[in-house]
Amino acid sequence: MIGGRLPSVRMAWGNLWRNRVRTVLAALGILIGVVAIAGLGIAGTALQYGATQQFQGLADRVEITPGPEFVERDTRRPTDGRRPPERVMEDRAGRPVRVGGGGPPVDRRLGPAQIERIALVASNATVVPIKGDRMALSTRTERRDVSVEVVDRPDVLYNVSQGSIPEPFHSGALLHERLAADLGVEVGDLVTVGDRSVRVHALTTSDGFGTRHSEVVLSGPIDRRGYDEVVIVAEDGDAAQALAGQVNATFNADREMLRIQSQSDLGQRTGNFFNVINVILMGIGSISLFVASVSILNVLLMSTIERRGEIGILRAVGVTRFEVLRMILTEATLLGVLGGAAGVVIATALGAILYQVLFEDPTLVFQWRNVRFLVAAFAFGTVASVISGLYPAWRAATADPVEAIRS
Repeated sequence: MIGGRLPSVRMAWGNLWRNRVRTVLAALGILIGVVAIAGLGIAGTALQYGATQQFQGLADRVEITPGPEFVERDTRRPTDGRRPPERVMEDRAGRPVRVGGGGPPVDRRLGPAQIERIALVASNATVVPIKGDRMALSTRTERRDVSVEVVDRPDVLYNVSQGSIPEPFHSGALLHERLAADLGVEVGDLVTVGDRSVRVHALTTSDGFGTRHSEVVLSGPIDRRGYDEVVIVAEDGDAAQALAGQVNATFNADREMLRIQSQSDLGQRTGNFFNVINVILMGIGSISLFVASVSILNVLLMSTIERRGEIGILRAVGVTRFEVLRMILTEATLLGVLGGAAGVVIATALGAILYQVLFEDPTLVFQWRNVRFLVAAFAFGTVASVISGLYPAWRAATADPVEAIRS
């Protein structure tokens, strides 16, 4: 009967219960170690989650502006030697334009032809051309020079704190919340931008890393030819990276006609950085588990010495060395399981509080990125406890029964 599993567990639990104070202190060491490992891991993933959310607005975007050799066609045209060499370029209509030797300046803005070619390359994404300028904004009491952007699809570029962006965006304006606060403008008010009277549909915000900022966003045309920038909004970072490569291959085969900027790998770099941080944090937390393992080793060793006579009697009545070994290891396992389970509960509660404070959603702690640290910490604590019980169990199992009874 003693050889069965259940009696071994009962005997192990009885031995731990007889030394409750010592048992609680040993389990407390495992608890602290598990909380340290899981808690630090969850804290690291919470920071990673926040950073990922902040960078999300950049990872899926490709920003395109005219490059240093935009619309350049030929290198030089021979001259009569009395004037500086001329560079021949093309305007948006394809007409040659001279640069140098008194020629007119080149218009370095994207024209409809380039926008159409970009849209063909990025047919599976949202292409948003942007015109920018500075204009006068007037309210009933104040007039101010502000930055203005004309955008057809502001809903994919700007975050809104008040109001809503109408779809389609054919009339009205969006104001940045700080500018609106300075001017005392609210959603629904009329303001004058340039010579146009427009209604404010929403207030934009710059909260979040990479959020686009403009004091005023208009829906209608302004007196300016060409586009300063094109933003491609892809499905995710991988799609944005692929589109950046396709646009670069289409326009920049021989020279840098367009300057293409993509932060599609920013999320991956951020994830790799925080993975390293998590490993370091878990290493720090594992120190406490090492200390707890020493404590368990001491508890079980002292318990073995105190019960030497009892173990000798068990051996004398027929209990095998293996059964004694299993009994001591069961005690170590129970210490690890009890301390680890309590540590997981406390670490989960602390993680839920952290996510509530940072993101107002405590259920995020149950995502796999956090659960894996709970599982790893529990397993680590249990294994460390079992390893700590190996020497006391071996010593108890190999003790001579006669000498143990005499002692």
